[in-house]
Amino acid sequence: MKPKSKSKKRYFNAEDICRLNVITSVAISPDEKKFVYTMEQVSEDKRKYRSHIYLVDIGTGESRRFTFGEVHDRGVVWSPDGEYIAFVSTRDKKSGIYIIPSEGGAERKLYEADGSFDWLCWTPDGKELVFQFRHNDSHAVKDEKKKKETPLCRHITRLFYRYDGQGFLPKDRFHIWKVGVESGKVQQLTKGKYDDLQPAVSPDGKWIAFVSNRNKVPELNSLKDDLYIIPTGGGKEKRIPTPGGPVMAPAFSPDSKKVAYLGHANPDAAWGVTNFHIWTVGISGRPTARDLIPEFDRQAYDQTIGDLGEGFGVESPIWSPDGKRLYFAASDTGSTHLFYVPAKGGLPTRITKRNGHIKSYGLNGRKRQIAAVVSDLTTPGEVHLIPAVYDGDRKFRVLTISNKALFSGISFPKIKEIWFKAYDGTDLQGWLATPPNFNRNKKYPAISQTMPSLKQASDIRIGD
Repeated sequence: MKPKSKSKKRYFNAEDICRLNVITSVAISPDEKKFVYTMEQVSEDKRKYRSHIYLVDIGTGESRRFTFGEVHDRGVVWSPDGEYIAFVSTRDKKSGIYIIPSEGGAERKLYEADGSFDWLCWTPDGKELVFQFRHNDSHAVKDEKKKKETPLCRHITRLFYRYDGQGFLPKDRFHIWKVGVESGKVQQLTKGKYDDLQPAVSPDGKWIAFVSNRNKVPELNSLKDDLYIIPTGGGKEKRIPTPGGPVMAPAFSPDSKKVAYLGHANPDAAWGVTNFHIWTVGISGRPTARDLIPEFDRQAYDQTIGDLGEGFGVESPIWSPDGKRLYFAASDTGSTHLFYVPAKGGLPTRITKRNGHIKSYGLNGRKRQIAAVVSDLTTPGEVHLIPAVYDGDRKFRVLTISNKALFSGISFPKIKEIWFKAYDGTDLQGWLATPPNFNRNKKYPAISQTMPSLKQASDIRIGD
């Protein structure tokens, strides 16, 4: 008998895009024995996205799906004791904050409103959740039918009035709020006509740090942010002195005496010209703000943009439990890697070296290992477990396989990194994707992007 021929693999097509499972975020538990992640898919009617929460036991590899339905779950964070998982979800036509037991069970809604929630974080005692929130313009409209109607006209009063993925911005601004886990009682902590963003709660539970641009026209002074703190119970806010320039993603030190943040000291630069670095400052302004990595010639956050994401993300620096180092991400030559730097400053140590895009990552508890969503040129992303040490990804483990069934029957192109010279001799990086079943002896039509000249294109041989 003749041996059975191998089944022929097909090519990836447009419909397959709607079948992709895309892992968007990850959070590791305080005991470092479990992690949760969110996975996004195209909805059945192909008109919107849905995302759900999954939990994985690191020891056994067992995975459980925690949430279901035509919902969009995101922003997962563990409670300090690991008993609950909080998240933001769009359900019942509104967004809200929910918690679910980490051992499984029904989710419970803490607060729901017609608006946008983000930057969710627990207080250290696990009794409250702090977040940023702004109302939609429709929140005051009681008639549900009228909420869906497109306005006949819009009165534009701000320079930046519309963003990709968000549409027209509402009149309300983001402010810092909190909600009680048991009572569901909600309190707005900041007010005013300026955005208050990216709250972080101090480990001693006394303070909330946040970022705000209080210039008269913030859009014309987008790199002139300030760092503030406010008592967790509410009260008068206080500005922490920092050099002129942008401030992003604050994080308190373990002793609650300092705040780390992303920023630089060049407020008049164009965006992207001056590198964002890791800075620390005392909550009283002493010790004064200091750049920990002044010689680091990269932005200290993820700048990789791919087709399966809404853009690059910004993560707060993460302190080690003893306060002696800070972890952060940085992009370089098409990849995003993880680093750590001594809290006293110095040269960063690189944790990961394998080519790929670290889209999301988390450390918790003793911070001995990192749960990270890593994508590359062949996968939209899987969760890797990486030791939080130098060259840690030499011993990484892949803990999810989200597209095995789909990819097993598809023939993918081969992708190769290439380097070539610009007209002035500058080294330029690129990638060459060949067709499936590529034959180097045949000629193929080519599509190129940002190719500086025809001469350079002719210098690249597909067969190389």
